[in-house]
Amino acid sequence: MPRSRIISYVLISLFFYNQSFSQEKDSLNKVRVKIYDLICKADGLLIDLKYMESLQVSKQALNLAYKNKQYDYVAMSYNTIAGCHEELLNTKMALAYYNKALQYSLKTKNDTIKDWIHNNIGNIYNFVIKDYDKGIYNYKKSLQYANKGKDTTEIIFTEMNLAWAYFNKKDFEQGYPYVKDVEKHLDKYGDIESRVIVNNLLGMYYSNKGDARRAGFYFRTAIDYGIRYKQQNALADAYAEYSKHLYEIKDYKNAYLNKVNYEKLKDDLHNHEKMKSAQIAGVQIELDESRRKIDKIELEKYAQQENLKNSKIIVILFLAILIILLLLLYTFYKNSIYRKKVNQQLLESNAELKIAKDKAEESSKLKSQFISTVTHELRTPLYGVIGVTNLILDEHKELENSPHINSLKFSARYLLSLVNDLLQIHKIEDKKIVLEELPLNIMDEIEKVKEALQFIAIKNKNKVLIDVGIEIPEYLIGDKLRLSQILVNLTSNALKFTQNGTIRLTAALVKKVGNIHHIKFEIVDNGCGIAIENQNKIFEKFVQIDRKEGDYQGTGLGLSIVKRLLELLGSTIQLQSKEGEGTTVTFIIPFEYDANATKSYIENIDVDTTNSSSYKILVVEDNKINQMVTKKIIEKNNYKCVVVDDGYAALEILDKENFDAILMDINMPVINGFETTRMIRDKGIDIPVIALTAFDKDEITDEAKLSGMDDILIKPFEPLRLFQIINSQIAKHVH
Repeated sequence: MPRSRIISYVLISLFFYNQSFSQEKDSLNKVRVKIYDLICKADGLLIDLKYMESLQVSKQALNLAYKNKQYDYVAMSYNTIAGCHEELLNTKMALAYYNKALQYSLKTKNDTIKDWIHNNIGNIYNFVIKDYDKGIYNYKKSLQYANKGKDTTEIIFTEMNLAWAYFNKKDFEQGYPYVKDVEKHLDKYGDIESRVIVNNLLGMYYSNKGDARRAGFYFRTAIDYGIRYKQQNALADAYAEYSKHLYEIKDYKNAYLNKVNYEKLKDDLHNHEKMKSAQIAGVQIELDESRRKIDKIELEKYAQQENLKNSKIIVILFLAILIILLLLLYTFYKNSIYRKKVNQQLLESNAELKIAKDKAEESSKLKSQFISTVTHELRTPLYGVIGVTNLILDEHKELENSPHINSLKFSARYLLSLVNDLLQIHKIEDKKIVLEELPLNIMDEIEKVKEALQFIAIKNKNKVLIDVGIEIPEYLIGDKLRLSQILVNLTSNALKFTQNGTIRLTAALVKKVGNIHHIKFEIVDNGCGIAIENQNKIFEKFVQIDRKEGDYQGTGLGLSIVKRLLELLGSTIQLQSKEGEGTTVTFIIPFEYDANATKSYIENIDVDTTNSSSYKILVVEDNKINQMVTKKIIEKNNYKCVVVDDGYAALEILDKENFDAILMDINMPVINGFETTRMIRDKGIDIPVIALTAFDKDEITDEAKLSGMDDILIKPFEPLRLFQIINSQIAKHVH
């Protein structure tokens, strides 16, 4: 084993600092000069084996370096202290101080110090602890710093140690390149000991390779250098390795002779070690005391650092608090200004918002008035058109199959449905729809839809099939008006876009949760279908897809209304369609089942649409065509009918004649229907007053009740519904 590299690196440190110090002496302050001198003195004492004196001087250097934060000198002081402990065979303490030296070296930019320390740590792991992997790791770190500094002398020392570690690990191929690299630089940078070690390593390598000739040559060269220049430690290693080699090649005689030479040198070295051990024994007590003093220096330094750190923290906290207070004051000031500015902006914004709100409310009111006016003004003539058409058909049965009359009737009803769609979408958007909870029969509702759309089915040569599951109760509680609107829109849409096909309306019970029955509706057609890219669009307002020359025209509101009505009913619509194959529309609506409510409803249904009595009805209507239509409908049911043009005429005739009921138009000149009704009630006349109007029912219900009206019927209407209301109201007033 080669001698400890710490001695070599102490010499290097002296050499290095003597070189650099001569160049930088003028720029170093007095404190650094003093620390440097102490470190040099401690290194010299270590070389002279005066360990306690070296430790004492190193302690002084360490204390001074700590106080002045000269971390490069702190690292060097620890390196010397570690070297003393290594020479005193106190491996654990040596390793601890080397690691402290490394810790402080990392705070500096001096890579040479890092190189020395890593190499010395590697020596302990390689030659003492025998942990070759850790030794190799530290040698490689040392080599990195040596290469960075481009100092060939330091490089060859580290490479020799690295090669020796690999050889100790029996990994000769990894170590060999390092030996060869050192060999190239021996003449210029190596010393005698290096030559002995390199030749010994080469002998070991070739012995392992089985090249006895080369191995013998290098071993003998190493021994020759060692004898000639008295390199006892390296020579002992050469004798030992050469003896092993000779034994391997069965040259037992020479193996024995070299072993004898090794033993003799070992005894001489052992005597030296005995002297060293005696010295160690004499200084062990003082060493312990020295270690305690060094630890005390560290503790004092740590305490100083903590105090300084705490002082800094206090100052920083004070400054932080001061800054925060100043920022708070500044923030309060800025906030005060900002609040004033924001308050002013809020006042201005509120004023603008109020103006905008008033405009929006006015716009909404105007929109509602416009929709109301348009629907009223369209429904009024439509009532006349539909009524006159029905009268013509009643009086001229031969025209029942006339395409002209049927087209006229269908066009009028179709225009009426468009008006209803506009009104419906407006009510949905304004959230004016209130769902009704009344008993309904699913089969009846679907049959009514089929009957209402029979004209379209016949025109397009389609069949409409109905399938209602028998598991559905006869009556359920729900909003049959909204259900009818949904089914009519979806079925009419299917009929319009199917030619010579079949439309199937189905209803089935899918689940029951308590009294709630979930009914699944499906409208299936085998028409033209809908392209995938258009399937989401069709539920938007005013959207029409692929309208062809022969298609039905429309507003594009029907499916939008369906979607929104289903949302109100707590449902969603599902669409499946493929171009050329047809479309399936599915939705599920929850209905309540209440047997008691259903029974009560059925018992109260007035099925008597005619009466044996000849009622006398007063019609208050300003439109001549509507007068004629209403009068014909009433007289056809064998009732007497008197028509007047306005409210004052109605009041005048009521003073002269008796009537069983009054059909009151709302929108009349001079005096409207509400005011006329109030004046009738003021006269004490208690006969039923039924509003017969083109206004939407929801718009006038409240005012109708306040004025004293008994019921409302929207034009155009079914005659059957008119007589149901008349008979019902007369019966109530009689009883």
